[in-house]
Amino acid sequence: MQTSSLACCFLLVSLCFDFSQNETSAPLRKQRRRMRYRGLRSSSAGHRSPREPRMKLPDPVVPSIPLVNFDDSVMGVFDSLIGLGGHESSYSVLPGKKGHCIANGMIMYDKAVWSPKPCITCLCSKGKVICDTTMCHPLKCPQTVIPEGECCPVCSDTASSLDSSIISLDDISELSGDSPEPNDLDNANVLSPAPTQTKKDEQLGTEVVEFKEKESHKKDKKRKRKSKKNRQKSKAHHREKKPITRKDPAEEEIQDESDEDDGTFKMPSHFPIPVPPIEAPPLPSGCSTSDTTVSCINAKLTQIPPISDPDLTSLDLTGNSITTISDEAFNGIPNLEWIDLSKNNITSPGIGPQAFKSLKKLKRLYLDGNMLVHIPTALPSTLEEIKINDNHLHAIDEDGLQDLKNLVTLELEGNKLSEANVSPLAFYPLKSLSYLRLGRNKFRIIPQGLPATLEELYLENNQIEEVSEICFNHTRNINVIVLKHNKLEEHRIAPLAWINQENLESIDLSYNKLYHVPSYLPKSLLHLILIGNQIERIPGYVFGHMKPGLEYLYLSFNKLTDDGIDPVSFFGAYHSLRELFLDHNELKSVPFGIDEMRKLRFLRLNNNKIRTVPPERICKAHITDDDHENSEEEENEESLLEHVHLENNYIKTRQLSPHAFPCIRSYCSFVLKPQKSK
Repeated sequence: MQTSSLACCFLLVSLCFDFSQNETSAPLRKQRRRMRYRGLRSSSAGHRSPREPRMKLPDPVVPSIPLVNFDDSVMGVFDSLIGLGGHESSYSVLPGKKGHCIANGMIMYDKAVWSPKPCITCLCSKGKVICDTTMCHPLKCPQTVIPEGECCPVCSDTASSLDSSIISLDDISELSGDSPEPNDLDNANVLSPAPTQTKKDEQLGTEVVEFKEKESHKKDKKRKRKSKKNRQKSKAHHREKKPITRKDPAEEEIQDESDEDDGTFKMPSHFPIPVPPIEAPPLPSGCSTSDTTVSCINAKLTQIPPISDPDLTSLDLTGNSITTISDEAFNGIPNLEWIDLSKNNITSPGIGPQAFKSLKKLKRLYLDGNMLVHIPTALPSTLEEIKINDNHLHAIDEDGLQDLKNLVTLELEGNKLSEANVSPLAFYPLKSLSYLRLGRNKFRIIPQGLPATLEELYLENNQIEEVSEICFNHTRNINVIVLKHNKLEEHRIAPLAWINQENLESIDLSYNKLYHVPSYLPKSLLHLILIGNQIERIPGYVFGHMKPGLEYLYLSFNKLTDDGIDPVSFFGAYHSLRELFLDHNELKSVPFGIDEMRKLRFLRLNNNKIRTVPPERICKAHITDDDHENSEEEENEESLLEHVHLENNYIKTRQLSPHAFPCIRSYCSFVLKPQKSK
């Protein structure tokens, strides 16, 4: 009897204890959450590097195992150890100074290690944040728990053996769905970089565990009802797309009772939300992009936009208000091949000493229309083309162009350069230079120390007064020399200045102070431009030494008269000349020798004082029977003359002989009108 009384008392006490435990379940769960968070915070502190500054921890996201019922089976998807919830990243992936990282507004030193979330370890490696997560294997057991301080769940025989040091999957689901208490948690928004996050999202759909049904018919019906209810909640969640809020204590009690009845996994109220891939910072307004090019022309930028794209090869920032280029400006786009920074306000002090050094593939750099006073330092050796026209360059020392052994084109027009501030050794490092533009500067002589590989030299709009014998001694490959708009006179051009150049084909001496066609021209010359001088005379045989012969001769806008052109002035060019421009001179008749030019196609004699055109002066006279045997070859050779300009002279067109132009192939290209009158 005493034994039965004791048993009854024990049963009553246990029932009271269970009832009180149910009433206090919600406060106990809050307490367990606080204890769990404190434990994770203390454990994650152990991962922090001694060099790392103390930082705030983010909201905890612990593993949850959402399940989806399909028919009578149960599918489990392990979520949080891979996806870390549905937050967006706030890491700055742009490298900082000396390899530092910026995480949540804080600077992390290179090789610093920290734990922004439980079971996640991050490393700062050369300016980029690399995060790793603990991977857990799926378990096939009815009950799982996560011991304190651990990241992965383990199997448990009975749920009643859990104590305050172990958190069950029920509490895990609550933690993943609830917001932390404001007094207990520090708010922070930290995520991993985009490539790591994307990889985690792909793994979400692959780790699926199937569980077979082992319960009785009654429990199976309850599970189906509960599954249907949860699917409805999940659909509502997807429609609203609102953040998950914490459940009421009454709902938690109902859910706990249902779990105790079923003895199976707790069904969460939502499906896992895939984390969207993290996109690069948006480009400023006025910018456009293609596969490998970003163009920000006239976009009112004041600094180089922060771009992180290793596939980018071209960047056009023309017409903005950029003043500085920091050492880290191009760290996020290391594979650039072409940069155009023309028409900005960039100054030499505003360019970092290592601003371009990291661009190992850069080939073209345009800095026209800025405020530079010297060429930027530490330029990459891969450069093939540099343009720094229309700046304020006032010097180039012997180290100004060092290491640019692959440079082919250099343009420095519109600056303040002269022979006094350009070192004779300035161009020595340029072992591949073939195209050099130094126009609109202040040179009075040809610059010294020109590279041996030079092929084209442009020195227009300077103050050059002399061409010495030694200025082209080392440039045996030079092909084009442009010296227009200078102060050259023919007697200041040395006889041996270029006569021995074997590849020089084009010389432009327009708008100088020449009074006659210069002698001692190169033997290989094909193209001679003498427009806008004061030339009064073409010396005889001045072209006679040329082989294969001059092809283009432009003498427009000079002071040529009939006495200034000898019958042998064009000797040596009879079988080669293709274009002859003698317009805007003072000729009163068609010069001698034109009828001998068998390859002439373009002839300009307009705007002179010509009064008549004799029949044999432009077209060769017809061959007679006496000369037929000796001139058979010339008879078969047809004239190539296509365009003749004689307008704006004093020719009376009605008095022209019908045999004046028998060699003209088309009268449509024969221009005689208008003519001047007294």
